[in-house]
Amino acid sequence: MNLQKWLKGFSFASMYGMFLILVMGALVTKTESGRGCGDDWPLCNGKFVPAYTIDSIIEYSHRFVVGVVGIILLIAFILVWMYSNRKDAKVFVSGAMFFTVLQALLGALAVIWPQSSSVLALHFGFSLMAFAFTLLLSLVYTRFGSGLSGATLSLTAGVRWGVFLITLYSYAVVYLGAFVRHTESSGGCIGWPLCNGSFIPELVGPTRVVFAHRLGAALLFVLLAWLFMAIRSQMRAEENMYQAAKWALILVITQIFSGAFVTLSMGYDSYLVASLLHAVLVSCLFGILCYLSVLAFQAKKGDRQAYGAR
Repeated sequence: MNLQKWLKGFSFASMYGMFLILVMGALVTKTESGRGCGDDWPLCNGKFVPAYTIDSIIEYSHRFVVGVVGIILLIAFILVWMYSNRKDAKVFVSGAMFFTVLQALLGALAVIWPQSSSVLALHFGFSLMAFAFTLLLSLVYTRFGSGLSGATLSLTAGVRWGVFLITLYSYAVVYLGAFVRHTESSGGCIGWPLCNGSFIPELVGPTRVVFAHRLGAALLFVLLAWLFMAIRSQMRAEENMYQAAKWALILVITQIFSGAFVTLSMGYDSYLVASLLHAVLVSCLFGILCYLSVLAFQAKKGDRQAYGAR
């Protein structure tokens, strides 16, 4: 196995592992297993191998996976910095390492010293950033990282800034969604697309939080529809940026319907599955938007090839 395969292998392993951490983190939140190990960290209720309760197994499994993925990412970090001549890969692996350590520390602090819902929501946000960086790192070693031969990235300033601002805005929408979960506000809006039978409900308590998240998601759809149309007018269909914009639009539509699934499944066995699907889709959407941002940044520099060109 040559060095290039090692780099690619550990990059993809860290990306898949970080994705698993996101899913397991959402499972911990939705099953209210965050206190499954009590106030102990890194031990679980004072033991290396915890008692076999559902809460402790879910929480400790999450911690175990974070530890394993952390080791995989550390190996990828060392390999990239020692043997890769790709500056973009070094930036991405460094960003992934930073946010992985940050989310692990925040998770530990949340166990030892209970945090507010607003702080706990950051935990998912930091995990999402770590996943996005590992996704970008893995794409470096695919055709999406080397670009199309002879492709020209030429975007207007308005579209470039649109990509950056929409990506930032999507992070705010994701944070608000995590805040809904951590404040247990999901029941604030019964029914979909109406909220409690009204187009504009009484904005108090959990209803205000959930309704704000719905409005944020709707606006994100409008912005991504505009972005896709703008990029389509300036890019060929085979361009990576065009394909990324198309998938971003598809994912935000799917995400909206998965949110409806979450609302309509409350009180049923399918609620947990719907919630995890919602987290998976938003993770993929944010990763695609980060990829779009890198492409837009390359266009701003006037590069003749797509992101990651050698």
